[in-house]
Amino acid sequence: MLKNAWACAVPWLLAGVFEPGLRAASNASAEAEAPYTIDKWDTENGLPNNEVIALTQTRDGYLWLGTLNGLVRFDGIHFEVLDENNTPGLNGSRIVSLFEDSKTNFWIGTETAGVALMKDGRVTSTAEIQMAGSERHLAAACEDASGNVWLYSANGELWRASDGRFTRLTHFLQGPYVPGACRALIAEASGPVWVGTDQLLTAIRSVPEGGSSGPNFRFEETRVRKLDFLLASQRGGYWRLADGRITKCNTNYIERDLGTYPWGRSPIAAACEDREGNLLVGTLGAGVFWFNSKGSATCLSTNEGLSHNYILSLHVDREGTLWVGTDGGGLNRVKRQVFEMLEATRGWVAQSVSEDRSGGLWVGANGGELVYWKSGENPERYHLRQDTGDPSIRAVFVDGTQRVWVGTVDAGLFQLQRGRFQRVAGPDPIQRVVQAIYQDRQGLIWVGTKSGLARWDEHDWKIFTIRDGLTSDVIRAIADDAQGNLWIGTEGGGLNRLQGGQFSSFRTPTGLAAKDISSLYVDAEGVLWVGTEGNGLARFHGGRWSRYTTREGLVSNSVGYLVEDGQGSLWIGSNTGLLRAPKKAMNDFANKLTAFVPFRAYGKPEGLPTRECSRGSQPGACRGRDGKLWFPTIKGLASINPIQLNPNTNPPPVVIESLLIEGQEQDSPGLRAALPKVATIPAGKEHLEIHYTSLNLAAPEQARFKYRLEGHETDWTEAGNFRFARYTKLPPGHYRFQVKACNEDGVWNESGSSLALTIDPPFWRHWWFLSAAALAVLGSIIAVVHYLSTQRLHRQLERLRQQEALEKERARIARDIHDQLGASLTQVALLGEFVESDKDSPAEVEAHARQISQTARDTTRVLDEIVWTVNPSNDTLDGLITYICKYAQEYLAVAGVRYRLDVPDHLPAAPILPELRHNVFLASKEAVTNVVRHAKATAVWIRLRLEPSAFILEIEDNGRGLDGLDAKAAQSRNGLQNMRKRMEDSGGGFTISPGSQGGTLVRLTAPLGNRTK
Repeated sequence: MLKNAWACAVPWLLAGVFEPGLRAASNASAEAEAPYTIDKWDTENGLPNNEVIALTQTRDGYLWLGTLNGLVRFDGIHFEVLDENNTPGLNGSRIVSLFEDSKTNFWIGTETAGVALMKDGRVTSTAEIQMAGSERHLAAACEDASGNVWLYSANGELWRASDGRFTRLTHFLQGPYVPGACRALIAEASGPVWVGTDQLLTAIRSVPEGGSSGPNFRFEETRVRKLDFLLASQRGGYWRLADGRITKCNTNYIERDLGTYPWGRSPIAAACEDREGNLLVGTLGAGVFWFNSKGSATCLSTNEGLSHNYILSLHVDREGTLWVGTDGGGLNRVKRQVFEMLEATRGWVAQSVSEDRSGGLWVGANGGELVYWKSGENPERYHLRQDTGDPSIRAVFVDGTQRVWVGTVDAGLFQLQRGRFQRVAGPDPIQRVVQAIYQDRQGLIWVGTKSGLARWDEHDWKIFTIRDGLTSDVIRAIADDAQGNLWIGTEGGGLNRLQGGQFSSFRTPTGLAAKDISSLYVDAEGVLWVGTEGNGLARFHGGRWSRYTTREGLVSNSVGYLVEDGQGSLWIGSNTGLLRAPKKAMNDFANKLTAFVPFRAYGKPEGLPTRECSRGSQPGACRGRDGKLWFPTIKGLASINPIQLNPNTNPPPVVIESLLIEGQEQDSPGLRAALPKVATIPAGKEHLEIHYTSLNLAAPEQARFKYRLEGHETDWTEAGNFRFARYTKLPPGHYRFQVKACNEDGVWNESGSSLALTIDPPFWRHWWFLSAAALAVLGSIIAVVHYLSTQRLHRQLERLRQQEALEKERARIARDIHDQLGASLTQVALLGEFVESDKDSPAEVEAHARQISQTARDTTRVLDEIVWTVNPSNDTLDGLITYICKYAQEYLAVAGVRYRLDVPDHLPAAPILPELRHNVFLASKEAVTNVVRHAKATAVWIRLRLEPSAFILEIEDNGRGLDGLDAKAAQSRNGLQNMRKRMEDSGGGFTISPGSQGGTLVRLTAPLGNRTK
C-alpha cells in the first residue's frame, strides 16, 4: 500500500473514510459476462512498480505513468523506465504527478525532489521551485487560457510559470499539513483558475492593470463543507465533487446535478472525462464509476475484471480507451466490447443460424441442440434425439414459406412439423449427412450432402452426382446469381456451376487455386465470393479471378462463412478470428487500384467468446432484418450491430525510436526527442537496424507497418506488426528510410516518419583518394616508361663509374708503389753504390749497410701498408682501428714515447670504403709521425669515439704545441693541409687544436658505412 510520504498526491488516500464492504470486492462474477475487455500489466510485464499514481497521454501519442520506482513511457507494447539513475535532471524516482502544457513541456512532480521539466527529450530540474520534503511535493498542475502554467504543492504553495519565469502567488493552506487533505487546481477553458482545499474554493482572475510589475490577481472564495475533487471539463466548465454531490459547474453556476455519490463513503482518488464528455471517477475501494450521458453510472471493479478496487489514476486516450492506474494492481486498459452473446447458446458449439420472418432466430449446435430465440421472449429449446445418439446439427434454414429445415450428421434432414422435428422422407443421400441447405431465386430447395446434390421442387427429390457432371459428391456450399447460375462448392472437386442443365467446373487452370470450397456468397453487384479451406478467399467477377490470403491481410487461409452487413463490408469467419473488410477496398485490390486491403480482425478483446468461428455449415452466419449480424462460434452465438461500430479513424502516430549500427544503439536523443534528421553511418559498418513504433494504444497488436529505403528499394515492404527493419552491406550513398503504419481499422498514417541516412564510403572511394590514385597510376606509368627508357643508360653509366673507380684505384696503387717502393729501392741502389765506392773505409761501409738495412725494413713496412690497403677483407672499422693502433704502438715504442689507447672493447662490423680506409690511415700516420718528429712529446693519447653515423679518432700529445703559432697559421702548413684534404675527400673532417696537456689535439672525423660526400 501507499506510504504517508506521498499520499497527498491522491489526497483522499489517508482520510480513513471508506465502506469496508467495498474494500475487497468479490471476484465471483464471471469476467466473460462483463461488457468490457480489461487487459492488465504489472511488474511481471515490465512495470517497475504496481502502484501507478499518475497517468497522461502526451501529444506525441505515448502513455506516461508515474510510479514509486520511476517515470514510465508506454507505447502499448513496451515499457521504458526513467529514474534518477539513468536520467540526468530527474532527481527523484518517486513520481506523483504528470502534466503536459500546450507547448509540449512535460512537468513531472516528484515526491521529494520537487518539479522536473522535460523538453525535447531532456530533463531539467526546476530549481525555482524547491519542493523538498514529503509535504511540499507537486499535488496538481494546470494551464490557463493564456498559456500560463500553474503549479500547486501539497502544503499550499501556488506558483505561476510564465515565459520561463516563476512567481509564487500565495499560500492557500493555513495550519499544519494533514495527509489526505484535498489539493485541487484547475483552469476553466474561458474562466478563472480554481484552487481547492478541504473547505475552500478560490477563483483567481487576472487583473489587466498590473503594469510593468506584472499582473495583479483578484481572489474570490467559496466555502464548502467537504471538497473531494475538481476536474476541468473539455467542453467548458468543470466538475465539482463536494459535499457528497456531483455537479457540473460553469464558474459558480451549476449546469447539471448528477446527485449523490453512488460509491458511498469511499474516498475519491482520480477523475477524468471520456471522449463524449462523460465523467469517470476512481475511488479507493469501490473501483471506477463511469457515467453515461443520462447521468447514470456503471461500476467497474474486480467483479468486472479490474486488477484492483483501489484506483489512483485515470486517463482516456485519444481513441477512447480507458486507462486505470491502481494501488498495487498495476495498469489496466478498459475497452467497451462491441459484440454481445446470446446467453441461451453460451458454451455451445454453435454451427448454424437462420432468421424467420418475425425476426426470431433458429440456432443449431453440435450434440443435437436447437434453440429458438426472439427478443423479449423466453428461448425455446429443442433437442434432436435418435436411436444411434444425438446427431450434430450442421445446417438450420428457414425458407420463404417459413418452414424450418435442419441438416445433421449421420441422421440426415429434418423439418419442423407441428412443434416437433421430423425426419424428411426421401432418397438415401438426405438420410445421412446434410451440411448445406439453400433456396434459390425460383424457390427451389437445394441440399448439399456427402453423396451428391439434392433438389426439392415441392413434389419430388432429384439427386445430382459425379455421373451428372459434378466433380465431387461431397457438397459443402451452394449459391445462385441473377443470371440463373447455380454455384456449387465441393470438397475435393473445387467449384462447379450448373447452367442450362449442364455442370461445368472451375479449378486451378481457370484461376481458382482450391479444391476444397467451404462457403459461397453472391452480392448485389453479382460478385461471387468463394471461401476455401487453406487457400484463402477468392473473388470472381467479369470472368476474372482474384485471391486474398494471409499475405493480403487475412488472419487465416481457411474461411468458414461469409456474410455482408449492408454497410459496405464483407464479414469473414475463420478458425483464427472474425474479419471485416470494406468491399470497395477488396474490389479496388482486384482491379489493381490498391495493394492493400484493411482487414479488421475481431476476437476476445472485442467481446467474442473465442477467436474460432464455426465452419462446415451452410448457412453459417446470418444478417437479421434489423441489420444485426449473428456469428456462430465454438463457444456460442455472438452478435453485433454494424451501425453502432465506431471505427478508429485516427491515423496512428509513427515514431522512429532508435538506430542501431552493428548492434550498438547510437546516441539516444532522449525519450521525447526525435532522432536527428540525418544519421551518418561510418564506412565499414555492414549491419543497420532501425526500430520504430506506432502509438495506437487501443490495439497496438493489430497495427501494421510498411517501410522502404529510398535509394535502395522501390517497393514498400509489408512488415506486418514487426517494429524494426534490418539492412546489411548497403553501398555508400544517401538514403531515406520511410515507415508508415495503420491502425486496427486500416486507417493509414500516410505521412509516416522518415530518417535520412548517409553511408560514408571507405577512404579508397573518396574523391581525394581516387584523384591521388589516378595521379599515382599516371606517375607510375611515367616512371616505368622513364625507367625502361633510361635503364640502359644507367647500366652504361654504372659500368663507366666502376671502370673509373677501378682506374682510380689502380692509379693510386701505382702511385703508392712508385712514390714509396720506388724511392726506397732507389735509395738502396744508391747506398749499394756508396758501399762499393767506400769499400776501403770499413766505417763508411758499416754505416751504409745499416742504412740499407733500415731502408729495407721501411720498404717492407710500406709494402705491408700497400697490401693492407688493397686487401678487401680489411674494409671494416675494426680492421682500420686495429691497424692504426698497431702502427702507432710500434712507431711510438721505437721512438721511446709513452702512449695510451682508449678504444671500445667491441667495435661494430661497420663497412669502410677502401679509399676512406686509406685516407684515414695516412692522416693518422701523419699525425703520429708529427708527434715524434716535431712535438718533442713524452706521451701520446689515442682515443676513438663512436657516433650513430660517424666515428672520431683523436690523437693528443703533451709536446710543445703549435710552436707559438696561432691555430690559423698552424692550419696552413702543407702536411696539415694534406691531412685535411684527405679527410674532406673521404666525406669526413679534420681539426687541430691545443690539447688538454699543453700539447696538440688532432681530431679526424669519418662517416660510417659507405657514405661519402
